[in-house]
Amino acid sequence: MSTYFQPRKYPATDFDSTTATDEALPVVVVGAGPVGMGVALGLAQRGIPVTVLEAADQVSFGSRAICISRHSLEVAARLGFGPQLEKIVLPWVGGRSFYRDEQVLHFEMAHGEHDVRGPMVNVSQSEIEQIMTDTLLEHPLITFHWSSSVAGVLRSDDDVTLDIDTAFGTRRLRARWVVAADGGRSRMRELAGIRLQGNSYQGNYVIADIHWESTLPAERMVWFDPPSNPGSTIIMHQQPRDIWRIDYQLDSADDAELETQEDRIRDRITRHLDWLENDVPWTLEWHGFYRAHALALDDFAHGRILFAGDAAHLVPIFGVRGLNSGMEDAETLAWTLAAVVHGTADEALLQAYSVERRSAWQQNVDNAGKSTLIMSPGSHGYRTTRDAVLALATTRPEFGHLINPRQSSATHAHLSPLTWPVAEGTTGVLPGDPLEDRRVRVATAEGSVESSLNRVRGTGFAVLGVGVDAAGARMIAAHASGLAMALSPESVRAVVVPAPGAVVDAAADLTVLDDPDGAVAAALGASPGECFVIRPDGLVLCRVRDLSLLGEVHEHLRAATAPAVGVVPAHTGSAASPEDLLRENVWMGLSEALDQAGEADREGFLTRLALLLGSQSGQREFEEALAAAAHVSGNVCSGTPRHSHVGA
Repeated sequence: MSTYFQPRKYPATDFDSTTATDEALPVVVVGAGPVGMGVALGLAQRGIPVTVLEAADQVSFGSRAICISRHSLEVAARLGFGPQLEKIVLPWVGGRSFYRDEQVLHFEMAHGEHDVRGPMVNVSQSEIEQIMTDTLLEHPLITFHWSSSVAGVLRSDDDVTLDIDTAFGTRRLRARWVVAADGGRSRMRELAGIRLQGNSYQGNYVIADIHWESTLPAERMVWFDPPSNPGSTIIMHQQPRDIWRIDYQLDSADDAELETQEDRIRDRITRHLDWLENDVPWTLEWHGFYRAHALALDDFAHGRILFAGDAAHLVPIFGVRGLNSGMEDAETLAWTLAAVVHGTADEALLQAYSVERRSAWQQNVDNAGKSTLIMSPGSHGYRTTRDAVLALATTRPEFGHLINPRQSSATHAHLSPLTWPVAEGTTGVLPGDPLEDRRVRVATAEGSVESSLNRVRGTGFAVLGVGVDAAGARMIAAHASGLAMALSPESVRAVVVPAPGAVVDAAADLTVLDDPDGAVAAALGASPGECFVIRPDGLVLCRVRDLSLLGEVHEHLRAATAPAVGVVPAHTGSAASPEDLLRENVWMGLSEALDQAGEADREGFLTRLALLLGSQSGQREFEEALAAAAHVSGNVCSGTPRHSHVGA
């Protein structure tokens, strides 16, 4: 029996138009995907009534995003639907890639003993949307209109008027602010007369969801040029309740219309599962089609219309950054727009949102772009080097890192106008960095109890002091109280890690962490007496040694500025080793050079390059390189499945 998720349908909503004498609605959100609903929940948490318009009569059906990052789970917890979501997800920590039938990569995402959650979980976007919908429908400040599509937009300096097609005729709503979160084919973007800019990659992929009671592990599995489907790339992911997502690439010569017919999809999947020696029956539940894109608006804030999620930007799917980056958009937009609506910040704060999230899109594209060049190389040069990397990786595992999918991680806001500078040479967690949740212990009158940094700091701002004495703790609590009054109704919490030997008592306005081994200070890279201000979306706003500077936080937030003294925070190193960076530069440089070489001179170009590089190396090194390049593993070409790799 199929366990595939079937959304419930909702009746079309009738509602009254806004008249000329009515007060404008505070915020209308167009689009009830995860991003639109995330914005609505974040605004409602802050006391702002929100109207949500959805053109459909149900949440999405079928496979869209399925891989949800640790950071997105943290966002879900802060927005109020985390516990329900975490009950149904399937955790995973890594994956394997194969060239034909030979394993060429086994990776694990970072995770440690202090992590509250694993690095990644799988669950259908449809199920996430249903949980969010149930949460929205129960909230007294959120009004939900189904089967309501925007047909026209009229903008002024003070508000936006939307003409809306409903089952009951045309309705008109006037709002002070409109959030456009209506997806990659955004009608709001079209009506605003703006377009996404960037690149679309070559390579078409078919997506299929099947119900299959397999015993294969819950991990990302990729086959390049598998014997079951020569020339293709196949990706497999397990979802909860024995649902499997299978993506496979079509050849450029394939007829996409023909290859997306059910009988052809069934044939492709059958060939692959048969090659894996599958004897378990399966059913095709859903199928779709996509291409990879790297597109964005130049500006996400257009007067009183604010764009978020796929309506603002598209990223290649490799590395699972679409929904995860959209959830970051939602949380950042929610607190910044709430501050503007409540009058605690100038409208410049929304331009800061735009700058931050477009920078985040570029970070995602830079990483996902490299993965896309491996998964779906769009030129002769990149296809040639991709195939060479795969072949080399069968015997030279050091080349495997080039195949790594570079899974989604939280983006930074180093270049945001909000982010405070730091003293030159500062290391550790920097302003603009995301502060991930971690296990902590809270000191109480009854003793130390386990908690997490996310729960301790709450859903608003937090002022976190490390290695402080009793006087420093009182000063931090006082500054947090003042900031809470200035930002009301945004919450602000004070949290401290006492210095060794210092006696700091917990109070209603102060949470004290019990950290005898200095784990929190070490994770932050903090020296005694330092203080961090953490934003509602989990990014570090500032890091100061002089606690009196905390008194300037609100005025800078109000004006969407940061102090001018110091240097822009930036990580000075890379997680990759120098050898890995060198191989990456060689791969990309050689790919570009091959694309620039004349078609008739490609072999000549490579021969000249080999002569030049060989003359710069020793005789032994050159002979070893020749042998490695000439070697072809028997397993690579045998066509015999290596199941020990798949199930290991």
